[in-house]
Amino acid sequence: MSTIKVKVPGSIMLMGEHAVLFGEKALACAVDKYIHIELVPRPDSEIHIDSALAQYQSVLEDIADEPKLSFVIAAVRRYSAKLPSGFLLRIQSEFSHKVGLGSSAAVTAGVVAALSAFTNQSLEPQALFDKALKIVHQVQEGRGSGTDLVASIYGAVVSYRVEPREITSLPALPEISLFYAGYKTKTPDVLKIVEAKAVKQPEVYSEIYKLMGLVTEKAEVALKQKNWLALGELMNNYQGLMDALGVSDRSLCDIIYSLRGSGRILGAKISGSGLGDCVLSLGNDSGLTLPYEQIPVGVSAEGVTIEYN
Repeated sequence: MSTIKVKVPGSIMLMGEHAVLFGEKALACAVDKYIHIELVPRPDSEIHIDSALAQYQSVLEDIADEPKLSFVIAAVRRYSAKLPSGFLLRIQSEFSHKVGLGSSAAVTAGVVAALSAFTNQSLEPQALFDKALKIVHQVQEGRGSGTDLVASIYGAVVSYRVEPREITSLPALPEISLFYAGYKTKTPDVLKIVEAKAVKQPEVYSEIYKLMGLVTEKAEVALKQKNWLALGELMNNYQGLMDALGVSDRSLCDIIYSLRGSGRILGAKISGSGLGDCVLSLGNDSGLTLPYEQIPVGVSAEGVTIEYN
């Protein structure tokens, strides 16, 4: 059988963090930093995985655990009954898993696409998303909205609601900038912290999520109208609500207010769950010097792509 090559973009959250888990919309986009996955069939039942995170070897009959490859192993197990043989899986990334570009979602989407192709299953975006989301929920004990998966699988800019499921493609963004705080708190851990706070003030947090949903819906309208000034203002509004949730901190605020001090930046906010990771700005100021790593990114028009060699 042919070698299968999959290319999948990373992703960033534009808006909808946290509130998407409570029925509100989220906006995200695929970015032009990619994960490359190559599946090479083997004549036996051995599984070999070559990744920067770990080197792995097992057999289909008894698939061993590897915590550093938890999403990959979970995907292999889900497909194991239909796999025609063993395989070599090579995983290469253009970005660090420590930076908030949705690496876990992108790897999961890419491995699901490769294994679906290998087992002659549907490669339609909806089918890939359904399978990948089940794997993410399995690994993360039911946590995760799937927003980053939608962006990586569908590509470009997307609007997404969990239930009832809505996925809408939106116009491309103008220039964006991304800055890394230098540290990251895992999303499940951030969610646990927010949940603990929400238990003490359930009515307040419920209203915050509703306001987040309202801001996101207005941002979607601004995107459709290509009203970038309004979108930037709404990004600033959403950041205030992220602060109210308790997921902003000194470094993130330093980046945000430094960016907002530039006349070339229309808006700036946390991208992702918060307590570290990245700040996204609408616009770019090449003359602005910050003591934080800037990650060059643009929007990827394509989502998951598959080739056979």
